[in-house]
Amino acid sequence: MKINTARQFSSPENISDSDSSAPLSVAEAVVKILEELGVLYAFGVSGGAIAPLWGALHNSSLQVLHFRHEAGAAFAATEAYFASDRPVVVFTTTGPGITNALTGILAARWEGAKVILLSGATPSPRRGRWALQETSTYTISSTGLLTSGRIFNYATTLESSDELPEIARRLALGFARSGGFVAHLSIPKNIQTSLIKESLPKVALSYALPSASDQTMAECARLLSEGSFAIWVGFGARGAAAEILQLAERTGAAVMCSPRGKGIFPENHPQFVGATGFGGHGSVLVYMQEQRPLRTLVLGTRLGELTSFWNPAMIPTRGFVHVDLNAEVPGTAYPSAETFAIQSDVGMFLKGLLKYFPENIGSSLAIALPHPKRDFIEPQADGLVRPQFLMDVIQRLIVEETDLLLMAESANSLAWVNPILQFAKPGRFRVSTSFASMGHFVTGVVGAALARQGKAVAIVGDGAMLMNNEVSTAVKYQIPAIWIVLNDGRYNICEQGMTYLGFKGVDATIPQADFVKIAQGMGADGIRVERECDIQAALEKAIAAPCPFVVDVLIDPTQIPSSEGRYQSLISQGATNY
Repeated sequence: MKINTARQFSSPENISDSDSSAPLSVAEAVVKILEELGVLYAFGVSGGAIAPLWGALHNSSLQVLHFRHEAGAAFAATEAYFASDRPVVVFTTTGPGITNALTGILAARWEGAKVILLSGATPSPRRGRWALQETSTYTISSTGLLTSGRIFNYATTLESSDELPEIARRLALGFARSGGFVAHLSIPKNIQTSLIKESLPKVALSYALPSASDQTMAECARLLSEGSFAIWVGFGARGAAAEILQLAERTGAAVMCSPRGKGIFPENHPQFVGATGFGGHGSVLVYMQEQRPLRTLVLGTRLGELTSFWNPAMIPTRGFVHVDLNAEVPGTAYPSAETFAIQSDVGMFLKGLLKYFPENIGSSLAIALPHPKRDFIEPQADGLVRPQFLMDVIQRLIVEETDLLLMAESANSLAWVNPILQFAKPGRFRVSTSFASMGHFVTGVVGAALARQGKAVAIVGDGAMLMNNEVSTAVKYQIPAIWIVLNDGRYNICEQGMTYLGFKGVDATIPQADFVKIAQGMGADGIRVERECDIQAALEKAIAAPCPFVVDVLIDPTQIPSSEGRYQSLISQGATNY
């Protein structure tokens, strides 16, 4: 086992006494702990129950952003974490402030982000007396919201300054470990303003990453050497791109990726057979049917529904070798398949595995592999914009000619993005395929652009854009986010899906909004696109814009993306009217 010492900002040994001799309030002490653990940003919505804490945040080194909605703040915090590799604070008031944030907080937990929720709590003398937005066991169940469990890796209500050393230790441990960590620290108003009794002690601890033994590594190498194998790359392998490339090229293995794993292995590489899952490439199934490998090495993906659809065609002849930090993951998606499970950090595992494979043995083993097809789409003079043509222009202008981060909402946005956009480098694409909440990236793009200190682009649907956007937040702080809105005046994946499933006459339309007027009304800029010949100029204007920018594209609702896998999965679960 090795000690993780890579992140100096997360080292708990950095927690030190205050330089000032003036006594600190609990709120100030909490913020100081966060500063010294490397937190740079705090996103949220204010309220009376967190007035002292909010004030302490504003008087700290953290950049504090006031959002329009707590869920938007939490989504933005999730994406700011992935863009900066630094934990991010979300702050809310009591009652609805906490519950509003929960959708975004659950997304952070499912995505593997490091986020801490700071909230107010009702002081003990006021509990049970219907205080405004009372937050106590009288009004809100403490299980889940205020205790560690499935929502929060760590949660507590701070009732005394004596608890601060243990809280500092728990946060330091959570921030230092590999993988996600979502915490909730709830502090009553009267405790926030109380003075700490003594200075905070230094904390000394270490965190060990799980790693495979030499015996396990040797067995894994033996299994992979018995015949051809494929590599299935997920988001959890994003820190091991170089090692994956080395392993693939040394062995000649075919490589595929999950939707979240796009770009970790270059999608233009001759050994790349395609992206799997929702909107994935048909070339993957061609490979599995015509050149089925003996085993598949799975790296950092849960193989959940939108990654695999649990399609039996994806099971190799002798099953999986599955590597994941979470010991509960391997074997879950395909419980009937033979699985050799390894709990390890993917990067550490691959560094060890590469020692068992001499260089370039794959050059003589490599065979012709199927590849994703990318057809050039001629623009049409008339009619609404075809989404596939829009994606083709995005590929040329943004993916290939800039280094901007692109993000896609779930549903049809992802169904168009996954098969068409191709990334050659990691860290260029973000999507959520597990919690997959609407509104994640219409707000997350603000956090990502801030943390990257540059532009980020969100490809979103009109339904998501109407649900929960933070354009005005981007305007206030002059964050150069770009929204490309697929505006078809409906929840089209729902409408198309209901038709596929046999349900007739279901209304999924939305009054078609003019998102440029909405954006301009909030102080942003934008352009509306109604013809394919105008797309390139519109995207060029967005890229050059110094302010938040909305590209409102009227798309053809009759165009159907590659969503059949999702619909077939629903049918297999009983969601059909046939």
